[in-house]
Amino acid sequence: MSYKMLVINPGSTSTKVAIFDGYRLVKEKTLRHDAKELDKYFKIYPQKDFRKQIIIDFLKDNEMSLEDVDVFVGRGGMLRPLQGGTYLVNESMVQDLAEEKFGSHASNLGAILAYEMAQPQKKKAFIVDPVCVDEFEDISRVTGIKGIIRKSLFHALNQKAIAKRYASDVGRDYNDLNLIIAHLGGGISVGLHRKGRVIDVNNALDGDGPFSPERAGSIPAVAIAELCIKNNHTLDEMKKIIAGKGGLVSLLGTSSGLEISNRIKEGDQDAKFFLQAMAYQITKQIGGLYFALGGNVDAIVITGGLAYNNDLVSMLKNYMDPVMKLSIYPGEDEMKSLAEGTIRVLEGIEEAKVY
Repeated sequence: MSYKMLVINPGSTSTKVAIFDGYRLVKEKTLRHDAKELDKYFKIYPQKDFRKQIIIDFLKDNEMSLEDVDVFVGRGGMLRPLQGGTYLVNESMVQDLAEEKFGSHASNLGAILAYEMAQPQKKKAFIVDPVCVDEFEDISRVTGIKGIIRKSLFHALNQKAIAKRYASDVGRDYNDLNLIIAHLGGGISVGLHRKGRVIDVNNALDGDGPFSPERAGSIPAVAIAELCIKNNHTLDEMKKIIAGKGGLVSLLGTSSGLEISNRIKEGDQDAKFFLQAMAYQITKQIGGLYFALGGNVDAIVITGGLAYNNDLVSMLKNYMDPVMKLSIYPGEDEMKSLAEGTIRVLEGIEEAKVY
């Protein structure tokens, strides 16, 4: 059976929307929002009616209405820690997202918009593998300060989708494999997938693991404390330094992999050095997870937007191919991943989880 799906992926200054007919992408568009328009809203939730209307307009432009949609799919937002999978959106989930009970992010609107559009049509709304997927073992949570624990916040949607895609490509079941999946984008998350569960991964949002194009990664604790105290930084200021203004932005003034590669071609030794340093830190992160499983790893998979960067991939291969050949799956097709996760439930391959 074919299902017409509306997939909604809200970002800070845009809303990505797509129409799928089963696995087939019919139409996809990124709807940009004027910053001044969004500045009128003090919080994320009040933006929903504004964004809802432009999604309805998108459907009209494609000669569709909400009545023509069989199922609605939203990007999962900041929720309580969840097991991976596809979740049916319900009132409890919508309330937690609207109240920003577990954090504020534009992606919170994904489930809210899908639910609000689905309810009048008596249709279902889903989310798939939100960033809060938490399948950690207790030992993965421990830090050296009592009361501070490591949290699971990462690119769960893409990591899970690529892990299952790799398993399908090699004729195996994801739940039978041990994989290390490295998502390389504006943020970097490296996850240890053991038999279908991500039992350890660096917190790509809060400053853990390798530095990335926009994030500082793990920093000596005393140094970051001194920086905060010396400059009287507020918590919000420190968050921006760690995630947004850190990494290659701080070191090279840009987060663009293409620009950095062009600078390397022009002989910029700083660009080459710091890209190499990032590759080195990614390798260390992967290596730590590799030995955490005693080397019992079926594959190391590189994905995300930076997997298109030949300079970075070449550096990673030089480090790791002598031990284990890397599998490269460039890009992060979030819309397709959301559609695939929903179809697995609709076709009875997986069971929808309830929040």
